[in-house]
Order: sequence, then structure tokens, then C-alpha cells
Amino acid sequence: MATLVSLAAPVQPDPAALARKQQALFNILGSFGETLVAYSGGTDSAYLAWAANKILGSRAVAITADSASIPESHKPDAAEYARLCGFRHEFIQTNEFENPDYVKNDKNRCFHCKDELFMRMEEIANERRIPTIIYGVNKDDLGDYRPGQQAAKIHQVKAPLVEADLTKTEIRELARLAGLPFWDRPAAACLSSRVPYGTPVTVATIKTIETGEEAMKSLGFRQFRVRYHGDLVRLEVSREELPQALNLEMAGKLTEIFKPLGFHYVTLDLEGYRQGSLNLPLQNPSQD
Repeated sequence: MATLVSLAAPVQPDPAALARKQQALFNILGSFGETLVAYSGGTDSAYLAWAANKILGSRAVAITADSASIPESHKPDAAEYARLCGFRHEFIQTNEFENPDYVKNDKNRCFHCKDELFMRMEEIANERRIPTIIYGVNKDDLGDYRPGQQAAKIHQVKAPLVEADLTKTEIRELARLAGLPFWDRPAAACLSSRVPYGTPVTVATIKTIETGEEAMKSLGFRQFRVRYHGDLVRLEVSREELPQALNLEMAGKLTEIFKPLGFHYVTLDLEGYRQGSLNLPLQNPSQD
């Protein structure tokens, strides 16, 4: 078997530059009054919620969508991080699956999801006379296909992490330096992002995906995705963890997990996990 080439470790951020950027973020947040923070429980939004609480105190409220597209295990995690970090936190119901434009899962699915979230947050902001809504997009996200950013512009949702020029690596390092428990949380995305564009997303489909991902977590995998392709499931595992997956014993365990979920074929992607792999057809539309 060929030796896998490990990914290079990210370059550690310069401490002085980090301090300047964090102060810039604090200054931006300090210019706001009462604020709602879109908070998924991932590292970026959790760090933003922590920073908003540090600067604004109880004038900042973190809002988490209670949606079928969010893994159930993420919801108590979000609540626990809020408790540990001491910031105000609420769940709100979102209903993107009632929108046919979301369910059909074209390239604008993420727009409709964020549009639903920000509309619900706007309702709360208007009821409570809260002038500002912010979310946790970072500088690195600007280079990926993320139509949800258009929804943020339409609803005038601010992006303080981008304004402060913060990257994902820098946010993780700042969270680590602050002793925050989520600093090394694996990258996460909604369950609908596991379904290729053009294949309708249903609650039943994403619950199948969620069941598979929870089972993989129980096997010890940390950074991975279960990609749904009808009767075929394509498993992306981080390059660091691929050796754990590339043996007959694990192949048997994965088959035992996914065959009962209705998949005829269980496959392991040899390129490993990479963020946004289902966006490839958008970049190369001539590919099948």
C-alpha cells in the first residue's frame, strides 16, 4: 500500500498580529448596542458569541436554530458552551424544510437556509428593538461558494470576524489562548450539505445521514463526512485518520453501520475529507 502523505501543519499565527486583530474585533463589537449573534455552536460562532459577551455583556444574545438540519448532538453542545462561557443563549425554531426552494436542493440551498434563519432573527430583533445582528463568517469563508453570505447582505447581518480580518486558524488560536473549550472542535456544517445538489433534501434523508455520522463518532472518528448519493454512501475521513479506516476490520464495521441504513454500496473516498467537496460540480459544470 502506498504511504499516505500527511497534510502540512498550519503556520502558527503571529502573537502580536493576533492581539491586534482581536482588539480590532473588540472595538467593532464595542460600537454596537444590543446585538443578536447567530450561534451554531461551531468554533467561529462560539468565539464570536464569547467575544460579544465579553464586550457587550448581557446586551448580546446568542441565537441557535432548532432545525432538523442540525445534528441533535450539536444542540446540547451549543447550550453547554454558552453555560461554560457565561453568555446568554436561546433556541429558535426554523422551518426551512417547509420551503420548496430549499428542499429541491439547487445551488442556492444555503441561501434559503440562512434567509430563514435571518428572517426569524429579524423578527426577534424587531420585537425587542435590537438594532444589530451578527454572524460568524470568517475571512477564509470568502473564498468558498457560500450563498448564505448573500442572505446576510440582504438582511444587513454584520460579519465582525471578517471586518477584523480573522482567519479560521487565527480564531482557533484566539479561542485556545482564551481557554475556551471549543477551540479545536472539528469543522461542522448542516446535514443538508452532505447531499449533492439536485437531489432533494428531506428530513428522512438527513436523519439517515445523522445516524451514520453518530455511529462513526462512536468508532473514534473525529473529522469526517457521510456523503449521500442515493443507494451509495461515500465516506470522507480526514487524511490523518485514513489509516484507521483503511483496514478490513474497519471496513466490516462501516458496512455493518451503513447497510442497515438502506445503502447498497459503502465506499471510502481515498482523497479524504475536504470542506465543500460537493461544490466541485459548480466549479466544473461540465463534469458528470
